[in-house]
Amino acid sequence: MSAPREPPSFVFPRALGPRRPAVERGEGAVLWDQAGRRYLDGSGGAVVVNVGHGREEVVRAMARQAASAAYVHGTQFTSDAVEEYARRLAPHAPGDCRQLYLVSGGSEANETAVKLARAYHVARGEPSRHKVIAGTVSYHGSTLGTLSLSGRPTLQSPYRPMLTSTPRALAPFCYHCPLERSYPACGVACAEDLERVVRREGPETVSAYIAEPLLGASAGAAVPPEEYAARAAETCRRYGILYVDDEVMTGFGRTGRWFGIEWSGVAPDIVTCGKGMSGGYMPVGAVLASEKVAKAVGGAGGFVHGYTFSHHPVTAAACLAVLDILEREALVERARRLGETALGLLQELGRHPHVGDARGRGLMLGLELVADKAARRPFPRAERRAEALAERCFANGLVTYPSGGVATGTDGDAVMLAPPFVVTEAQLGEMVEVLDRSLDALGL
Repeated sequence: MSAPREPPSFVFPRALGPRRPAVERGEGAVLWDQAGRRYLDGSGGAVVVNVGHGREEVVRAMARQAASAAYVHGTQFTSDAVEEYARRLAPHAPGDCRQLYLVSGGSEANETAVKLARAYHVARGEPSRHKVIAGTVSYHGSTLGTLSLSGRPTLQSPYRPMLTSTPRALAPFCYHCPLERSYPACGVACAEDLERVVRREGPETVSAYIAEPLLGASAGAAVPPEEYAARAAETCRRYGILYVDDEVMTGFGRTGRWFGIEWSGVAPDIVTCGKGMSGGYMPVGAVLASEKVAKAVGGAGGFVHGYTFSHHPVTAAACLAVLDILEREALVERARRLGETALGLLQELGRHPHVGDARGRGLMLGLELVADKAARRPFPRAERRAEALAERCFANGLVTYPSGGVATGTDGDAVMLAPPFVVTEAQLGEMVEVLDRSLDALGL
């Protein structure tokens, strides 16, 4: 007797290929599909899940809010959930970036941030400031505006005629230094490039500089030199430019601090958030604006901007429950401590012939694959080595997050490891053991 056929799917898939297995449930750092197969969640999805799967207190908080008032428009009502979340988050925010504008995703957050920066300058009587400088290696979102800001040629290519031009400063990516120098002898020369770009564009035309404190999907968790952010921030201050800190991936404990920029001691003007805010329990993003930005824009009549689902009370309830767990269980410190263990285990994989670098901070880690270790020469993108490794790991029960184009924007392969903060040391060991076996199986 033949097996029953799967019903046809009318879901437009995120990725082509065989239909992905259907998830049944999750608990902590483990997922099970409907066939009963177990998977270690080694990437928190897309570097999202932090407090772990199956946290009933988050679900209960969402249900309570949905039962009392599931939706109101932000121009008509506020809610206790949004107000309390903003109050509770404020002490953790970098610098004085305490004014919360809640949205539905990281792309929306970055789009909101660059519009807010523009609004700030207009409010101050400098309407010529409209340009946003971004890094040569970066990722800030998938809307046309945020994709224009990103330094991801492979993602931009199909939409190139629709994208706007973005001035670019050299990214602080030491493993593939664009100046072909070595840190620290280089003196962080890449930081000087930001000022060069500002002067070339004309300081009076530049509104903001946007940067990630760790280079995420675009570079597989590359950690910039400690001095870079401080020098970039000083350049911004000198020319009256707003520093936008993109914490969509790095925020809410992922690097072992509440926000990744804390490692540098820099106080930005605007912070963007997403992913870990809700731990994956709701789609979410946010802007945290500094006092000077909020005061200037508010004094000029307000921010001409908005989304249907901004300031959403159920989203805020989920985020508040996640914040409670992060604080109560000291998970940010746990991410720092376990990240040191995990990075040590990943670095042992350097014995493989094509593992060029193991890097990262906290539980945001990356493994870069190269064709030639000595030259740091990447594999051609057409070979899709990162995807092959991720698929082999998945077949062996480990979920990872592959990224292509990390070396040149087109060529290069990395796989990110970013498990929930509740992962155990034994599970981390198992994850690295699966990576080890999968590298061997692929001759990497």
